Amino acid sequence: MPSVAEYRDRVQRVQAAMATRSLAALVVADPANIYYLVGYDAWSFYTPQCLIVPAVGDPHFFARTMDAAGARFGADLGPERVHGYPEELVHRPDRHPYQWICQRAKEIGLLPDDGQIAVEADAHFFSVRGYLALAELCGADRLIDSAELINWVRVIKSDYEQDQLRRAGRICSVAMATALDVIEPGVRQCDAVAAISSAQIAGVDDQGGDYPAIVPLLPTGAGAGVPHLTWTGDRFVGGEVTTIELTGVSRRYHAPLARTVMLGRPPRRLSLVAGVVGDGMAAVLELIKPGVTADEVHAAFDAVLARHQLIKESRLGYSIGIGYPPDWGERTISLRTGDQTQLRSKMAFHVIAGMWADGWGYELSESILVTDAGAERLTDVDQVLRVKGR
Repeated sequence: MPSVAEYRDRVQRVQAAMATRSLAALVVADPANIYYLVGYDAWSFYTPQCLIVPAVGDPHFFARTMDAAGARFGADLGPERVHGYPEELVHRPDRHPYQWICQRAKEIGLLPDDGQIAVEADAHFFSVRGYLALAELCGADRLIDSAELINWVRVIKSDYEQDQLRRAGRICSVAMATALDVIEPGVRQCDAVAAISSAQIAGVDDQGGDYPAIVPLLPTGAGAGVPHLTWTGDRFVGGEVTTIELTGVSRRYHAPLARTVMLGRPPRRLSLVAGVVGDGMAAVLELIKPGVTADEVHAAFDAVLARHQLIKESRLGYSIGIGYPPDWGERTISLRTGDQTQLRSKMAFHVIAGMWADGWGYELSESILVTDAGAERLTDVDQVLRVKGR
């Protein structure tokens, strides 16, 4: 786990960012951001919970009473900073936990009577009803969007975080090797995912694995022409392609990876795209270093595609780190046209070159750390199209 000093430094950097916007308080609902600031890790985010960070002083955690008790396990929270709302407020149509949270936070001085209060308006687990409850008691005119304030603080990884990403990469390499080995004609897709999931959770000798924010994705056959499909109970069929996207997870830090396997002789078009995408990935990894913009990274990939009359309309990647369902991205930097963010040392990205068409698809990705020397790959899996059973 991070040291107490590291948790304190994270909170101070967030409060410094709050000060630049003159915020009186920040209501944190994203479980990844709660984990980042205080280390609370539980599957409790399906009910309202939040961390309230004041402009000055320590953050306080609010959750359902039965979940608040878990804050003493691994979290940087003393009992005086943990508050559990009554069970009777869970799933009520007439009352909402954020009403109780707001009243309690006001009592202890976390939500002052004046000044702007930022909320994570785009967080997956901050509901409209939660916002309305806060607006009712704090005043809608005082609530503003945090604009991913904490997520932007998170983009620079500490030494501890870089170590966890490298561990996640080792776990991911084992999980992908398992996937490439188990996918064969006649094998049920669900059985392949069972083997992959076992490898993800078992981890490696020096680090057990965590559950992933996104389950293994295996678009197969005609479905390989679109991304993000999961598995079925059907069997893999010779002559079909499968794209695989999965991750390794170490203490909530994710290192995703995508590869493609062809069961039989690949069509000429697929072989051509695989070669071009491989060349594009090599150009991108060669270019990535501090000072290069996200736009320039995408342009380098596009330049390789253009030589072969190919186009990739979707972004080429995004920043990664801590992840909770339903996403392992940080919702900050995107490697795409127009994003002028400069890459800096200690940032981490999932560079994903996915190409999809009617009836087929090809995916190749790498998770990388930006270092002063360039891009450091977090995984160790061959980048070629895997062909099995010609």
